[in-house]
Amino acid sequence: MQDTDLTKRKNDHLDIVLGGTAAAGSFGRWRFTHCALPELDLDQIDLRTQLFNRSMQAPFLVSSMTGGAARALSINHHLAEAAQRLGLALGVGSQRVALESENSFGLTRELRRIAPDIPLLANLGAAQILGAQGRQRAVDAVNMIEADALIVHLNPLQEALQRGGDRDWRGVMQAIAELVATLKVPVVIKEVGAGISPQVAQRLAEAGISMIDIAGAGGTSWAAVEGERASSAQQRAVAMAFADWGIPTDEALCAVRAALPTMPLIASGGIRDGIDAAKALRLGADIVGQAAAVLTSALHSTDAVIAHFETLIEQLRVACFCTGSANLRQLRLAPLQRAGDPA
Repeated sequence: MQDTDLTKRKNDHLDIVLGGTAAAGSFGRWRFTHCALPELDLDQIDLRTQLFNRSMQAPFLVSSMTGGAARALSINHHLAEAAQRLGLALGVGSQRVALESENSFGLTRELRRIAPDIPLLANLGAAQILGAQGRQRAVDAVNMIEADALIVHLNPLQEALQRGGDRDWRGVMQAIAELVATLKVPVVIKEVGAGISPQVAQRLAEAGISMIDIAGAGGTSWAAVEGERASSAQQRAVAMAFADWGIPTDEALCAVRAALPTMPLIASGGIRDGIDAAKALRLGADIVGQAAAVLTSALHSTDAVIAHFETLIEQLRVACFCTGSANLRQLRLAPLQRAGDPA
C-alpha cells in the first residue's frame, strides 16, 4: 500500500474516532463495597507503581491512538509532555507509516527527549513483524523513539474489514516467538478492541512475551470505524455486523488473570473514568490504558491532556479512599461485586 493511502487511512481513523464510535464500557456492572470509615488521609494515598523498571506516579498508560496522520506530530508531543509531567506511561500509535515514509509524524527520539523518565512503548502491527524484514522493522521502531518495550498489536478483525487490510495471518505466532527471542526490549501484545481470550493469552505466555494488553470490547469499535470508511453498501454491511464483536474488557481481564496469575496485564477498552480504572485494577490489571477518551484533549494542548488525566487520577484516589485502600496493593483486595451476584 502506498504511503498516501496509509496516511489517508490514519486520517480517516482519527476523524471517525473523534466523531464517536465507543460503546458504553463493561465495568458499569461492577460495584465496590463502600467503606464509610476509611481511617486514611486522602492526600497520602499512594498510587505509584513501576513498568519496565521505570517509576510511575499513577498506573495509567496513555494508550496507542495515532499513527500516520500529520496532526499526530502535535498529538504525540502533547501526550509525551503530559505523560512526563504526570509520571505516566506512553504507548505510541502504529509506527508503520513513519517507518515506510520520509515523514516521522513526531515519532522520533525527540519523544524521548521530551519524556526522558517515563516508560515509552513502541508499536507495530502483527502483520509488520512477518517476513524477512519483520525483525528489522521491530528494531527500527524501538530505536526511533528509544522505547523501553515494543507493543505488537493484534487486529485481525479490523484487517479483515478494511480496504487493503492484511488478510494472511499465517505465521504470526511464530514471528512473535522469534521476536521475543531476539529483540533486546520486552514485547507487549495488545488487541485493539476485541479482547484476548485465555487460550490465546496462554499461547503468548508460552512464547515468552512480557505483558498483555487485554484491550477488550467496550471502547472504540474498529469494526464500526471501518464500516464508516466503507466504499460500498456491502462493505459497510459486512463491517457493521461486527460492531459489537469481541470479549468485553472486564470478562477478558478476569479470564486471563485466572489463567495467568503472574502475567503483567494492561486493561484498556472502555475505561471511562478513574472508577473504571479502579475496578480494572481490582480485577487483575497492573496498568490501565486509555486512548480515544483523551484524543480530543491531545488535539488541543499539553495542559488539556494533563487536566484530563489529573481528573482520572483524582477519581482513582477517591475510589481508593472510599474502599479503605491506602495503596494499589490494598485496592486489589477491596470488596467488589458484579451486579446480580449474591452479597
